[in-house]
Amino acid sequence: MGGNYFNLPPTKCYLIWDKLDYNSDFASAELAWTSFDKVVKTFRHARNTKEKRIHPTQKPIKLYRWTLSNYATKGDKILDTHVGSGSSIIACIEEGYDYLGFEIDKEYYDGANKRIEDYKRQGKLF
Repeated sequence: MGGNYFNLPPTKCYLIWDKLDYNSDFASAELAWTSFDKVVKTFRHARNTKEKRIHPTQKPIKLYRWTLSNYATKGDKILDTHVGSGSSIIACIEEGYDYLGFEIDKEYYDGANKRIEDYKRQGKLF
């Protein structure tokens, strides 16, 4: 996400997260640049303001589940080089994908690990 803040090459396929929040001083949507040869798709989902945030740009797990269901193939191994709060890793666990994640900031790394372990301890609720 945040592809609109960088000078990236042209692409046929952006992923758009419409946050359904049009009265905020913050962006009401985010763009993710991709190299996919697919059409643009929009994920509409309000940010959960009651969820404990451990990262300033924390994304909803549902966003990553949607991304996996639309762009990944079962058997793919998912690489996240900016794990942040761990939402992408939890989505991979929920959807049955192998993953590899990196986070350079120790505070976020520790927070994401705790969030992921807490998630694993509670088991599947769906």
